[in-house]
Amino acid sequence: MPHPLETTVTENPAPSGLPTGRIVVLAGGLSHERDVSLRSGRRVAEALRSVGLEVEERDVDSSLLPALLADKPACVVPMLHGETGEDGAIREVLDLVGIPYVGAPPAACRVAFDKPVAKIVAGRAGISTPESVCLPAESFRELGATAVMDLIVERLGLPLMVKPARSGSALGCSVVRSADQLPAAMVSAYAYGTVALLERFVEGTEVAVPVIDTGDGPEALPVVEIRPDGGVYDYSARYTAGSTTFVTPASLSDELTAECQRVALAAHAAFGLRDLSRSDLIVDSEGTVWFLEVNVAPGFTETSTVPLSVQAQGADLGELVASVVAAASRR
Repeated sequence: MPHPLETTVTENPAPSGLPTGRIVVLAGGLSHERDVSLRSGRRVAEALRSVGLEVEERDVDSSLLPALLADKPACVVPMLHGETGEDGAIREVLDLVGIPYVGAPPAACRVAFDKPVAKIVAGRAGISTPESVCLPAESFRELGATAVMDLIVERLGLPLMVKPARSGSALGCSVVRSADQLPAAMVSAYAYGTVALLERFVEGTEVAVPVIDTGDGPEALPVVEIRPDGGVYDYSARYTAGSTTFVTPASLSDELTAECQRVALAAHAAFGLRDLSRSDLIVDSEGTVWFLEVNVAPGFTETSTVPLSVQAQGADLGELVASVVAAASRR
């Protein structure tokens, strides 16, 4: 069922410097991450309302475009997760109708969301990223699954991280610690897309680093350390309350903290992102910071890392998001 339209007009005017006019938060969609998107969108909408803004929550369906054309909002905040929300398509449509929106332009979204392509972009920018192999399902079958898997293990070693090339929220991702686990991991990855990415698994401290731009240039927020109870930050660990311990700021040295923030800012720039992004990184035992991926529409659920980082910054979530919306609405 479509997410119901919800509009709230507050009696108090928005604080000085914040956007005026109706803000549309897009959430839901048809990806595997629909539920997460709805939760993120709801929290962003509530945060914007808390500072006095008029907010409308909308799903992405056949009624969206006519509604936007009939009454154009001041700005759109896409909180759509997964391929149909982060591949740039919805932003292409918003560009066509001339409505400003929060976040990266379409081309940057396409590059960032495709993990194998993103790794190439990161590498060319001088950012360390784990060695990997990209394998379409057709090649995996036609060349002989067993022979291909043997070559992958020989090349990359064990353990491995296997993931869909175009998916989010760790859906279809598996850690492979022995060769006999690899076939099931490949099947899981292919369930979410036709291409799988196999990476050398990096043991270390997993962190997330949001980057926010309220109009004065990108700023890296406090680093969030991620400690999943099961050892792997999978879908359940991400969205089940109590399954993961978050430490903010991360328990890293000042030097490593600064390096994580530098890498996140470098990724933000290399991909041509704007307004808001989140880089997922691993810091190994030797102090090398490894880039895993960058998210152009990071989650804002109760267990998401961006709100935790904002809180550690000492900022108000509503005011910060409203400032990002204000900057986007001026484009």
